Amino acid sequence: MGNADTNVRPEPDPELLRIAEYVAEFEITSDEAYETARYCLMDTLGCGFLALRFPECAKHLGPIVPGTVVPNGARVPGTQFELDPVKAAWDIGCAIRWLDFNDTWLAAEWGHPSDNLGAILAVADWISRQAVAGGERPLVMRDVLTAMVKAHEIQGGLALENSFNRVGLDHVLLVRVASTAVATAMLGGTPAQIVDALSHAFIDGSALRTYRHAPNTGPRKSWAAGDATSRAVRLALLVLKGEIGYPSALSAPTWGFYDVAFGGKRFSFQRTYGSYVMENVLFKISFPAEFHAQTAVEAAVELHPTVAGRLDDIERIVLTTHESAIRIISKTGELDNPADRDHCLQYMTAVGLLKGNLTADDYEDGAAADPRIDRLRGLMVVEEDARYSREYHEADKRSIANAVQIFFQDGSSTEKVAVEYPIGHRRRREEGIPVLVDKFEANLATRFPAERTRRILKLCQDADRLAATPVHEFVGLLAI
Repeated sequence: MGNADTNVRPEPDPELLRIAEYVAEFEITSDEAYETARYCLMDTLGCGFLALRFPECAKHLGPIVPGTVVPNGARVPGTQFELDPVKAAWDIGCAIRWLDFNDTWLAAEWGHPSDNLGAILAVADWISRQAVAGGERPLVMRDVLTAMVKAHEIQGGLALENSFNRVGLDHVLLVRVASTAVATAMLGGTPAQIVDALSHAFIDGSALRTYRHAPNTGPRKSWAAGDATSRAVRLALLVLKGEIGYPSALSAPTWGFYDVAFGGKRFSFQRTYGSYVMENVLFKISFPAEFHAQTAVEAAVELHPTVAGRLDDIERIVLTTHESAIRIISKTGELDNPADRDHCLQYMTAVGLLKGNLTADDYEDGAAADPRIDRLRGLMVVEEDARYSREYHEADKRSIANAVQIFFQDGSSTEKVAVEYPIGHRRRREEGIPVLVDKFEANLATRFPAERTRRILKLCQDADRLAATPVHEFVGLLAI
């Protein structure tokens, strides 16, 4: 008798309740959040369109059983596929993340909040098409933007003070959690059902970060977020069919997420849920590069005209960076595949110095065969600047600083070029948004004829008209 567990079902963990209350009840009133979400929608979709050029991405898309047709299913933008919402979320999320070119959030944990669009857009299109078929009103794009703001806030809010990477867990857990919450709400779930679905999202545990780090870096990191959004939609649908939840999924002694996967620690929170994350999100505007390297590539591109004619005279290259970049993407040795290369600080910096640019094609095997890249990598010395590391975490700064300086064999050197805030940072919005729009237009042109590109771009730039557009009409404009 003394060893029996007391089988009294507890109240739900407060962390789950807070997320559910936020998703179900909080009204987004920030004009800046909606404006940023609109640009985020454009940028995220554009990243997916560009990724469809790459066969290694495209091969993953489409129905699991070839030839499957889903009447009034969810469409995958840029393709002809019409799928169930679970697989559509996988496909959209895979394409969005494939090139490591969509938005980023950097805090105690890292991640890409726009990954959640895989679940949001798939569910919204499916709901809307089903509603129209039944003579009911569809969702509008304002609903999609609201869901994006809330998904960003959940994922980013959990990331502010809680480092999953330090216990070996991958940040796509937070994608699954955020997508589960908003998908359940979009599908008509009550706050109690959102709590139940969230409990399943945490009970699923988390992917390991193995596939992001040497010596195992590989392309799973490009589809891991799609997998997370797909699982989120599946969990939401299960709960809406009556599947029960597990109220102490986080806190249950021995068996809960905290004890099993988080070293016995509870989550800590810096702020209440609002719209902070969307307002401060980082856009990858210029380069498809892991975000901790964005400013290093900017600095390298600035130095390119100075060093392009003196590559053989270089003695050493000093990269000054922050602790997170050293821990995640600083690596030496052979790089085995594109996913390995776009998570190597030295590789990305070397290409910037050589070419004065960095594109997705620069990670492919043909480009990587250029012997000058590895020669420059071999000359690099990586150093940490304590201020860079400190200001990376400061709420009023959130810098992602890097500096590059070249030393030549004759004793001369370039200036030390430091870039503390990338062009996608909130502090550079005025400079960055026109470049983001140009990026979106260029990415549209890789998939659509000129007239369709013009129509999509014009709609996305008209905030009021976009917000009022039914979701199924918007997605229809993106279908092949």
